[in-house]
Amino acid sequence: MSSPSESGAQRRPGDRGSAELHDEVESHRTIGEVSTVDPTPSHPPGIPHEVLDADAHRGDGSYDHTPSGSLAVVRRRVWLRVLQAGFALFALSVVYYLISLYQVWSVGRADQQQPVDAIVVMGAAQYDGRPSPQLAARLDHVVELWPEGLAPLVVVTGGNIPGDRFTEASASAAYLIERGVPDASILREDEGSNSFESLEATAAMLAERGLDEVLIVTDPYHALRSRETAEELGLTARVSSTDTSVVGGSDAVGRHLEEAAGVAIGRIIGFERLADLVD
Repeated sequence: MSSPSESGAQRRPGDRGSAELHDEVESHRTIGEVSTVDPTPSHPPGIPHEVLDADAHRGDGSYDHTPSGSLAVVRRRVWLRVLQAGFALFALSVVYYLISLYQVWSVGRADQQQPVDAIVVMGAAQYDGRPSPQLAARLDHVVELWPEGLAPLVVVTGGNIPGDRFTEASASAAYLIERGVPDASILREDEGSNSFESLEATAAMLAERGLDEVLIVTDPYHALRSRETAEELGLTARVSSTDTSVVGGSDAVGRHLEEAAGVAIGRIIGFERLADLVD
């Protein structure tokens, strides 16, 4: 049997060879390197890069994971989208209004006269039985249309205000009779206090006679709203505006602008509700 000196010193428990010690040192070194790495990712999961602002970005390339930075950016983005939506809605409203304004202008200058069941004259002010210049211009246009035989009836419209002895309808009828329109061919709607009420009553009068096609006579700026109101009430309506309207210049511009707003709103909420709001 060889002696310990010949076979080398016998290992005691706990003794390690140089190779084992080297492996253990390398293992500890690797573990130390791993432990020095920040386990928190530089970009928090679930939050896109664009949500994190500069305030949440650290100088070492990582992010502050407290919610304050990201929430502030989210709020700003929400407000930005609200502002963008508001601007888009405003732009669409402007375009919609401009389209309505063009239609008010173009329909007021279009003469759609053709055979119908009745010519309807929209009322305007009268002075103790005498039509105002604005109403007289409308009636003069009816006098021009009547000989052409476009309709067997003329409907004159409009009530009165407290204290007046005459209605707009009665003043209009007397004016037309003096100029050759037969009294028997004139229907009087003398209760309406605004365009909607007058056209509503006119539609009922004509419906009793089985009629529904009308040619509306009014001022150019008022033509489109009158036609669309009549259509809302079930009439088949066309317009023939007077070309001698006394409303001109800046006053006409203002009336066109107002009517464009009325038409734009009336198409959304209905012309009956519009009349309740503005007339």
